[in-house]
Amino acid sequence: MSEAPHRYTAEVADQIELRWQRRWDEEGTFRAPNPVGALSDGRTAAELGEKMYIMDMFPYPSGAGLHVGHPLGYIATDVIARHQRMLGKNVLYTMGYDAFGLPAEQYAVQTGTHPRVTTESNVANMRRQLHRLGLSHDSRRSLATTDREFVQWTQWIFLRIFDSWYDPTAENADGIVGRARPIAELREELRAGTVDPFVLAQRQSITLPEAWAGRTAAEVPTASHAEIAQLADAFRLAYISETPVNWCPGLGTVLANEEVTNDGRSERGNFPVFTRRLRQWNMRITAYSDRLIDDLDRVDWPESVRSMQRNWIGRSHGAEVTFPLAGVEGATFDVFTTRADTLFGATFTVLSPEHPLLEDASALPAAWPAGTKDAWTGGAASPREAVTGYQERAASLGAEERTADDREKTGVFTGWFAVNPMDGREIPVFTADYVLTGYGTGAIMAVPAEDERDFAFADRFELPVIRTVRPPEDFTGGAWTGEGEKINSASAELDLDGLDKDEAKARATAFAEQKGFGRARTTYRLRDWLFSRQRYWGEPFPVVYDPADPETPIPLPASMLPVDLPEVEDFSPKTFDPFDKDTEPQTPLSRATDWVEVELDLGEGPKRYLRETNTMPQWAGSSWYQMRYIDPTDTEHLVRPENEEYWLGPREAGGTGGVDLYVGGVEHAVLHLLYARFWHKVLFDRGDVTSQEPFHRLFNQGYIQAFAYTDSRGVHVPAEEVVAEADGTFTYQGEQVTQEYGKMGKSLKNAVAPDDMYEEYGADTLRVYEMSMGPLDLSRPWETRAVVGSQRFLQRLWRLAVSEETGELIASDAEPEQATLKTVHRTIEGVTRDMAQMQFNTAIAKLIELVNHLTKTSGENGAPRAALEPLVLMVSPFAPHLAEELWQRLGHEESLVRAPYPVADPELAKAEAVTCVVQIKGKVRHKVEVDPEIGEAELEALVMAEGRVQQLLEGQTVRKVIVKAPRVVNIVV
Repeated sequence: MSEAPHRYTAEVADQIELRWQRRWDEEGTFRAPNPVGALSDGRTAAELGEKMYIMDMFPYPSGAGLHVGHPLGYIATDVIARHQRMLGKNVLYTMGYDAFGLPAEQYAVQTGTHPRVTTESNVANMRRQLHRLGLSHDSRRSLATTDREFVQWTQWIFLRIFDSWYDPTAENADGIVGRARPIAELREELRAGTVDPFVLAQRQSITLPEAWAGRTAAEVPTASHAEIAQLADAFRLAYISETPVNWCPGLGTVLANEEVTNDGRSERGNFPVFTRRLRQWNMRITAYSDRLIDDLDRVDWPESVRSMQRNWIGRSHGAEVTFPLAGVEGATFDVFTTRADTLFGATFTVLSPEHPLLEDASALPAAWPAGTKDAWTGGAASPREAVTGYQERAASLGAEERTADDREKTGVFTGWFAVNPMDGREIPVFTADYVLTGYGTGAIMAVPAEDERDFAFADRFELPVIRTVRPPEDFTGGAWTGEGEKINSASAELDLDGLDKDEAKARATAFAEQKGFGRARTTYRLRDWLFSRQRYWGEPFPVVYDPADPETPIPLPASMLPVDLPEVEDFSPKTFDPFDKDTEPQTPLSRATDWVEVELDLGEGPKRYLRETNTMPQWAGSSWYQMRYIDPTDTEHLVRPENEEYWLGPREAGGTGGVDLYVGGVEHAVLHLLYARFWHKVLFDRGDVTSQEPFHRLFNQGYIQAFAYTDSRGVHVPAEEVVAEADGTFTYQGEQVTQEYGKMGKSLKNAVAPDDMYEEYGADTLRVYEMSMGPLDLSRPWETRAVVGSQRFLQRLWRLAVSEETGELIASDAEPEQATLKTVHRTIEGVTRDMAQMQFNTAIAKLIELVNHLTKTSGENGAPRAALEPLVLMVSPFAPHLAEELWQRLGHEESLVRAPYPVADPELAKAEAVTCVVQIKGKVRHKVEVDPEIGEAELEALVMAEGRVQQLLEGQTVRKVIVKAPRVVNIVV
């Protein structure tokens, strides 16, 4: 028999935890009522009081389940949720699953198992693991993006965006100009002649239909209904276009940039990836570029994340300059430059291999012009041969590889010369892969003296360098990218020499506009969101096509949503010869002919239509789930207005509103957060929500890292099977392996399952350990052997209230000693401060100190109830099951989930006085006892009023008083 039969062990923890989880479930302890609707308890928003909406970035339900690195953020948000409930707030906190995605589809291709079966099984397993952790989720609000009801509203939002255009001149809220409006309003304005579509198109870089080429705004009001509709369609926020995409014939699908490796191959399968144009759905996120940048100043996000978004959007103010081709009638190309003042230093130009001027090789010169250098030809017999060959090579490279700074510059001369419009010089036109067609105009003017990439190209191809900015005297050569006065920048009509950068830019841009070869313009690195996937496991598009007009999508009415995926036997897209870049995608849905060909009545009687055979990307569901958590059961509304305003609406004038706290990894800093912000802003513009931003405060937690091991082949082996040898080496199945350190996960085979921790220590111990490992925003090392330290802390806490011999309550009703009371209230004060700042590791350290104090002062007689109860309440966010058990044993029938959080008595929390030394002329001349919390101004006033200090300073002039509260005051005389 055990010496301590009632010790807090893993077995006891398991019993306590399961019992309390059942009770929480049965009583609906964590339910957060809405002001109206099915989840309301009858109280109004005012009666519900202050709210707190806390969210995690929801997980993808992997078949491998969770490892102990995953719950780090989830435990943290649960700690916050539990603490906020104890502060009296109505807390919305739940969990969903980002359940569409490629892994389930890949598994379906390999095994024939339907992705829904795999996904639902994975979701059930992950729900079990998270529930066992004791997370205080409102289970009524839990969802998966694959739920039929969720898909319905994802499709509804798509239709909302499809029905919208962006009016950059329309008044919005809070002084903002620009908002999305219904497409019907654009048709009306085009018919009335109150909007110039050509100006609007130029402002938003929109290509109008060919039928409108050469026409004027004056012709628009008299156009036919069909022509007006076609013109308006060009401005939709969701649109179809011939888009440059990453086409992977070996996989039979288009890939996102993130799915392409640096060497231009598919991350999955290592197949070649080619850049080509395909007909794809896009989202016009670029219309929101300015608001997406400017509103970053209105949210409480880490500055690093805001910087990443600003850089991704890449707003640049400059000029667009037109270069004519010498000797080619009517042929021009545009370049964008932020430094129009450096046009005098442009010595060559570069077109991207995909530039429209290079699409027809026969338009290129048939022979090399006289004086062409050998370095320019790439060894080809003619410009046509050189450019065609170079385009083929460039098509197999990814954008990241093409633009890598350390990569040797390649390119070929096109045989053309362009006229520099600033001074009339003829300069050669090259094509090079470091220029991308998706950024700017797909063409650059090269100023090698002031740009490092251009200088490397000029050096490689023996091109001249003209400096237009004076470098410092100690400059040793190469490109000078710093500041300096203008030089070599004068012509008969314009003289910029001697000016600074800003004035020179302004004058050069004005001159270009005056002469008609340039115009001021703002550009963005951000591209429109490619929204098509040639896959099965995704949301179907809620549109159809008339076979007589297969180019024009027809939106389905909301009453026909959701559009469900058809049942298919083959989940894979058709694959092709990996090197045949001219193949066309054939999606899994395209083979479901009974589903593709459908008879519908869309107002003209029953007719045959064709469905869209692409699906939406996985990003779709994660772009709006914060709204569905609010009203997950409502079938009539995206979200009820009263509920959205309560949970997401702004709390002060000029505020953006949004989720109060959003916690997740920094890897989602750009794409997911940009996409979610874009969708939310469209819905705000259309009046569907009152909040302008989806997430008000963002917090990026660190990662849990662990040792991993590789064998002689560099292949990772299971970390749990590695043996640490006596000589300090490591072996796996008898073979020596190499130890490394990295993020815990399946790829490094170093994952530790939370189920193992539940069994060996209990969920509360795991929770306390993960929160005590270090600051939440920093990565930290996992050490299984260290978990026992957290278990011992909880065991000491248990012994303060419960006898390990009898299991009976031993807490004392005696009044605590004054020293204990002070320790308790100082702990309350410190932990309260730490909780507000999410410094959970230091909060736990303070709780450990209090437990140690009570252990020393209480002995085996149990701690005083007056000290134990606030301790249990403070521990409860971290170890909620154990805290509930102790709270109940202390005589409380109600759960402590909404018990008031302890409040420190200021007098008891006040630390003992500390000694402040007073220095005069660098020597200690006086001492005074002061409050340790005294401020600098108060301390200075107190010291200067001391009689002894006034005596010491008599007849001297005080020059400065340096205060380092509460310990030192240094008086300089």
